[in-house]
Amino acid sequence: MNQKVSQLMSAAFLLLAAASVIVPFLALVSAALQPATTLSPRLEWPSDPQWGNFAEAWTSAGFGTLIASSAFIAVVVVPISIVLATLAGYAMGTMRMKGKTGLFVLFIAGLTLPFEAIVIPLYFSMRDIGLIDTQWAVILPLMGAFMPFGIFWMRTHFESVPQEIIEASQLDGAGRFRTLIQILLPGATPAVTTYGLLTFMWAWNQFLLALILIRDPSKRTAPSGLGTFVQQYGENIPLLAAGTIIVIAPVVALYLVFQRKFVAGLVQGALK
Repeated sequence: MNQKVSQLMSAAFLLLAAASVIVPFLALVSAALQPATTLSPRLEWPSDPQWGNFAEAWTSAGFGTLIASSAFIAVVVVPISIVLATLAGYAMGTMRMKGKTGLFVLFIAGLTLPFEAIVIPLYFSMRDIGLIDTQWAVILPLMGAFMPFGIFWMRTHFESVPQEIIEASQLDGAGRFRTLIQILLPGATPAVTTYGLLTFMWAWNQFLLALILIRDPSKRTAPSGLGTFVQQYGENIPLLAAGTIIVIAPVVALYLVFQRKFVAGLVQGALK
């Protein structure tokens, strides 16, 4: 009896969690298809869906250029962050070295540092090296900001690998780099995929750094462009909803493609 109650409560919780995500998204889609004169859209399918709202939002906000800028930032940040975090996590998780614990604590301390605390000195640093008003002014700080979590995530994975596997590969003549690439990395695919998706989402959604470090609106990220779009069309709810869907669509699409590996990585990390 207790097991059935537990199963029912688990199912009810999962349904509630799913509804909390699906219902707002459906409301957003419904609002995006309403006529421009609609001031308070409701959760209902419109009798005459205004698909042209998406084209108008795309043109009015210049989302083509903004999405290309966001994509460039994400495409540069994600692979470099994965490589650096994997190498550092491998070293932290499998190698013996002096000061490793202190160095790891220093990296973890970076998780507590908010962008708001460093954005002003970061602006002057980027200005002094001539990177203000370029995407690199956002790319370089993002790679540094993502490293603490990436090292923690990958270190946790490599620490869970049985030491016997590493020792066996070394007895067979494999060096440390070959052990990582040929032995350990294939089994780290869920962890790497999860970190890559999280990094892409964080880079894609970056708002503050792009707003302050890039003065040219065409070089900013899609979320920062959406913020400007809200200021210009704040009373046109359907147009704002359409613009919001355009901005979040790449992240949703990427998650749907890699959802199995993403969930596997999260579950693997939770179990460890």
